[in-house]
Amino acid sequence: MQQIKCPNCGEVFTIDESNYDSIVKQVRDHQFNEEVRRREKEYDEQLKMQLEALRVKTLSDNQKALADKDLQIEILKAELSGKDKENELVTREALDELKVLVAEKEKQIIELDSRLKNKESEKQLELAKALHNKDEEISQLKAVSEAMKEGYVKQLADKDELLAYYKDFKARQSTKMIGEDLEQHCLYEFNRVRPLFKNAYFEKDNDISKGSKGDFIFRDFDEEGTEIVSIMFEMKNEADETATKHRNEDFLNKLDKDRKDKNCEYAVLVSLLEMDNELYNQGIVDMSHRYEKMYVIRPQNFIPLITLLRNANLNSLSYKKQLIAVRDQDLDLKNFESNMNAFKDAFSKNYTTAARKFNDAIEEIDKSIAHLNKIKEALTSSSNQLRLANDKAQDLSIRKLTKNAPSIAEKLKGNDK
Repeated sequence: MQQIKCPNCGEVFTIDESNYDSIVKQVRDHQFNEEVRRREKEYDEQLKMQLEALRVKTLSDNQKALADKDLQIEILKAELSGKDKENELVTREALDELKVLVAEKEKQIIELDSRLKNKESEKQLELAKALHNKDEEISQLKAVSEAMKEGYVKQLADKDELLAYYKDFKARQSTKMIGEDLEQHCLYEFNRVRPLFKNAYFEKDNDISKGSKGDFIFRDFDEEGTEIVSIMFEMKNEADETATKHRNEDFLNKLDKDRKDKNCEYAVLVSLLEMDNELYNQGIVDMSHRYEKMYVIRPQNFIPLITLLRNANLNSLSYKKQLIAVRDQDLDLKNFESNMNAFKDAFSKNYTTAARKFNDAIEEIDKSIAHLNKIKEALTSSSNQLRLANDKAQDLSIRKLTKNAPSIAEKLKGNDK
């Protein structure tokens, strides 16, 4: 039995064990519930304070991040606006410079066209005068030709005597000496009249870089160094007793090749071959129907042919110089046009590259703005999620937490005891 004293009246009661346990249990359950409510209230208040601090901190961080992003966006927009104005100014200045340059080039082209037209008019007048002079020269040449014909008649009269002399001359020489003596003869003849060709060059051809060479090369120049005439010479002779007789035609192909390789205008074969051939004995034989600017002559026509070719080219030298001058002017104009076109192409390429890079920069800025907008949307969404989490935290309680977890509730009760 248990005795219980009333705290109000002081009376003592005696109760059995079962009643005593029931009273103790009531008191204990009441205290436990009071303690649970107290702790639940403290936990709720502590959780609210932590959530509020987290919400305030999160909102502050989000607002700061949004402010920084908005500032970056404004800066990027300002930079983009500045670049637009700067690129527009650069483009405008470049276009103005191009317009000025094109105007200057067009003016120069007009001046060159005018000069060329004046040159063409002058050339036509000079050509008319030259044609008139040419007619007079042709008349003079005809007179000279008549005189030369008379000289050829006399030379033909002396032909037999010369043939006899050369036959006797060859009979007394070896094959090698015959060829060398013909070359020496031509060299002697040229040196004898060299004062007439004070700017001329007449030397042995010793250049075998192209595989073959001629015997002599003759080049004559005017006082300004312009070439008047150039001739590749080949000298051919053989003894009468030689078993295999050569013909002049056997050497024409090689002579033509040597002329082209050494950049000579004319090719001349000085030959003592085929002494009985009347074609070669009558004078200068023109072989241009087979090989361009080629002649076959006997030694006595060596100097007359050089003089004839030199005088013919000397008369056309002024036209050659005029053609060279016109060609140089055309080349200068072509170079000018080429330089102008090259400048246009280079400017176009630079302008295209600048425009492409400018567009790329705009695209990158647009991408950055879009990326920042996505970050802003994510932060806004995060703020909404925090608000929802806060709302859920406000409704949180021990009772709700242990509603479907009786074992946890029992453990909490055990801990309270």
